[in-house]
Amino acid sequence: MGKYIYELKMKVRDYECDLQGIVNNANYQHYLEHTRHEFLTSTGVSFAKLHEEGVDPVVARLTMSFKTPLRSGDEFISKLYLKKEGIKYVFYQDIFRASDLKMVIKATVETVCIVNGRLSDSTLFDQIFANYLENQ
Repeated sequence: MGKYIYELKMKVRDYECDLQGIVNNANYQHYLEHTRHEFLTSTGVSFAKLHEEGVDPVVARLTMSFKTPLRSGDEFISKLYLKKEGIKYVFYQDIFRASDLKMVIKATVETVCIVNGRLSDSTLFDQIFANYLENQ
């Protein structure tokens, strides 16, 4: 997996495509978010439970570079790794078409944490992500 610390395989559904027969650009954000949520779940943390406890990780900035379109029925692999920059966790996420491993999208997602309604550093995430950040 190289630099990646997590990957998730998914499949394009018909309704995610536009009239051109390719995945609508907005759906890539859903794929990226789903990957981050599943990654968090894999660490034993529930996104919903965090919210109940007053901890809300939110996207502060997102950039996407589209390389190759996905079409209905395509299987793809969403991969990520992360770094910490100040109070931000920056997720580097790439999506590859499964059939030929061609890059579909490159994205950078900057996230911050709102704790009890205030922008804050998160010791919880520092602990959860410690093993993933050691090799920066």
